[in-house]
Amino acid sequence: MEKISILVVDDHTLFRRGLISLLAQAPDFDVIGEAGDAVGALRICEALHPDVVLLDNHLPGASGIQSLPDIFRAAPDVTVIMLTVSEDESDLIQALQNGAQGYLLKTSEKDDLLIGIRKAFNGESVISQEMTHKLVTAFKFSKKNNLDKNTSGALAASLSPRELQIVCQIAKGSSNKVIARELGIADTTVKIHVQHVLRKLNLSSRVQVAVFANVERLCP
Repeated sequence: MEKISILVVDDHTLFRRGLISLLAQAPDFDVIGEAGDAVGALRICEALHPDVVLLDNHLPGASGIQSLPDIFRAAPDVTVIMLTVSEDESDLIQALQNGAQGYLLKTSEKDDLLIGIRKAFNGESVISQEMTHKLVTAFKFSKKNNLDKNTSGALAASLSPRELQIVCQIAKGSSNKVIARELGIADTTVKIHVQHVLRKLNLSSRVQVAVFANVERLCP
């Protein structure tokens, strides 16, 4: 079995070790490193190129969110999941805008965490249920306060029929592989469509696309 290599970044040693112990119970996970700050995380990312980084936000020195650009420079293909106690919607939005594939709370159930890691690794966006409402609220507030820009209806109308299909698949939580299979197209074609969707809707993540689709009721 090909294992998902994971780097755990958290400044609380007991939590970090407990999390590593939990992840070790999953046969498809391989924890290849741990760090207590962003500097250590970057060093390991450059040396080992993990598949997934579980990243706390409240770190000594640079925060997890602040370190995201450096992490992606060190390991461009890495999947980053924020694993934090912060329920602040501004942290959530910043993390997603900076490229995080997921935002999970440390209060998440074990199964939700393990499933979330697998989904994120496979290209799906994962977010704790408790934070979904805050993201929708923040999105609606942003929409309300940007009436001088193109309306959301005009943005949605700019999507081609195929792009709208992609949006609805993303709203269901489907990965690129699943979308490709459902629509009978290549994975690379799906990636291109997703890039076009993000650009047309002026969004920066799949989670934001899913929220947009739900707020605007684009899908049946």
